[in-house]
Amino acid sequence: MFQKLIHKLQNEEYLTLETTPSHEPTFDAIIEKIKEYDLASKVDGFTTTDNPLSKLKYNSFFASVKLQQAFNKPVIATLSMRDRNKIALQSDLLGGNDFDVRAILALTGDPIHMSDQPHTKGVFEGNSNLLLEIINSFNNGMDFSGKPFKTAPKQIYPFAVVNSFAKNFKTLEKKMNKKIASKAVGIITQPIYDIENGKVLLETFNNAKLEFKDERSKAELILGIFPITKLRTAQFLASHVPGIYVPNTWIDALTKASKIGEEEEYKVGMELSFNLLNETKKIHPKIHLMTANRFDIANELLK
Repeated sequence: MFQKLIHKLQNEEYLTLETTPSHEPTFDAIIEKIKEYDLASKVDGFTTTDNPLSKLKYNSFFASVKLQQAFNKPVIATLSMRDRNKIALQSDLLGGNDFDVRAILALTGDPIHMSDQPHTKGVFEGNSNLLLEIINSFNNGMDFSGKPFKTAPKQIYPFAVVNSFAKNFKTLEKKMNKKIASKAVGIITQPIYDIENGKVLLETFNNAKLEFKDERSKAELILGIFPITKLRTAQFLASHVPGIYVPNTWIDALTKASKIGEEEEYKVGMELSFNLLNETKKIHPKIHLMTANRFDIANELLK
């Protein structure tokens, strides 16, 4: 299952779909929505988020198990440094390994001050690079302290994330280089909204892995796509989310459409998003689709 996903990432077209577990004791509603739109047949795999924005959600590892059992598709489970020390991180990896949660998206995690849980403290023993090092230790048959396991864990496939825009792309190149050095097989970008931005990211990534001649040279960049159907979403991303570039053409088109009505606003946003998706496939068909659980939008884009 996972070998096929990595083969597609390295050699063919590749598409994953993000799922965000909800603030509920069950993941079944999301599974039913995916079934409703037959999305499993349209993607190569899924991802599950880990308490994004520091808000309490259903566990990403259990969500991954349920998705894999329901659709027989590989799932990349997010694991955040924010909520766990090195003991808890390794314990999760051990338990997940037994249930075939073996593709891990290593995240540092959103700031704890955004949490909806009172008096919560962040752990942050390190950033996502530390988690990539821990995964490397597991893949070498030992825990992070160097103590060997009697039974070697099944191979874990580490993924990482990176901003999609920077005033100085050399800084972004250095961050990519560190993640490649730590053997991330795929690096997912924040959403892009401009095809030229995507081309610069690809050039930056290729420069970042020039020095590697071993299996790390096979690392791939995965371009993030997050469709925008509302003007206020575009304005928020452009003004308040660092590392994302939303061009004025999107803002202007959505502003004009919003003055006509919500239906026109949605139509224009979907047209822009659909065109971006198709243009991205032409330059680099390695894509991660994020729709904030709007699986109807995912279905419309993937028709």
